[in-house]
Amino acid sequence: MNTGCLTIKELTEAVGSGITPRMVRHYHQLGILPEAMRSHGNYRLYTEKDVRRLQRIVALKQQGFQLNHIQQLLEAEPENDDNHNLTAHLQRQYRVVMQQIAQLRQTASALEGLLGRDKHCQIVQAEVLAQLKLIEVETQSGLNGLQKLWSGLDSEVHAHPEDFQESLQGLLPDISHLSEIEQDLISKLVLACGDVSLVGFIRLGNNALVTSKEALKSGCEIVVDISSVAAALDDTRLTHLNCRITTLIDNPHVTTAIEAEQAFWQQQKWRDKVLQITPNSIVVIGYAPSALLSICEAIQHQQISKPALVIGMPIGFSHAPAAKRLLIQSGVPFMTIEGTLGGGLLAATALNTLTEWVIEKPHCHCYLQNNQPES
Repeated sequence: MNTGCLTIKELTEAVGSGITPRMVRHYHQLGILPEAMRSHGNYRLYTEKDVRRLQRIVALKQQGFQLNHIQQLLEAEPENDDNHNLTAHLQRQYRVVMQQIAQLRQTASALEGLLGRDKHCQIVQAEVLAQLKLIEVETQSGLNGLQKLWSGLDSEVHAHPEDFQESLQGLLPDISHLSEIEQDLISKLVLACGDVSLVGFIRLGNNALVTSKEALKSGCEIVVDISSVAAALDDTRLTHLNCRITTLIDNPHVTTAIEAEQAFWQQQKWRDKVLQITPNSIVVIGYAPSALLSICEAIQHQQISKPALVIGMPIGFSHAPAAKRLLIQSGVPFMTIEGTLGGGLLAATALNTLTEWVIEKPHCHCYLQNNQPES
């Protein structure tokens, strides 16, 4: 065996992260990892360059890149490329991905139109599904037939109000392993934005349900980033629980994510209010990602005590995903939506759901009945 070279088993051990020899061979087949040189006994032998290449593949995969996109990134040879060309390459790849998402969203919308039917529409739905089998959609007459089917479905919606819970039953993934309150929370967040794919990005952790329930029962302080988030909270129930609402950026004219982010950095007094967050409070951030970053950093440096819960759901394309990752790693009880998705309505919906459960079902401990970790 060549000195300094690694076997496939030694390669996977050097890279770690759960990589197996089978995965390495799969990457060879896809062309993402170049074929290794062979020993006299026909064993694959790997160099330090192969280790670095596989580490890059693993790192990109952990960040959410698909294998075909990883291959395109690696083929761009960023080590030898300047930032401008690499940025242009990434922008082209992003446009392709967004086009694919748009096409998938159209398909999902069509499926939602069929599957998201309450019982009042299910008879018509059954007729449509039966007729779909008979339509040759490639022909113009087939397309006209599809249009008639959709018209028939749409005509049904005028006869009754929509039953949202029944519609969701046919669309939500299986979440039966979760507690009743978690299922209710997920359903209400999906209804707040109308996007079922949100389910895959919702994250709860560090006993968020337990600590938030106890905090609300004790009349904790509710800290929000801007006044429009406060306006969306269930003030009647919070008053009943003796919970006081405090606004970090206490300016009623700040109503959007752009304004919230700029205001947070333009005036020191808003940033100073982060250090005034009281112990056992619940923090609700729906618009200002830098506010969430500052809160996480203040917790990390022990400048403030850990809140009972941080609902971190700001909108943003760079600071927001970073702030949410920091929140997940902070060790505090949290609720968040990974990535760029979020907003004040979603953040307020999360807290309103918790508040409703504390008042309507004060003795419910369903979230303690299964040993599944919070997702």
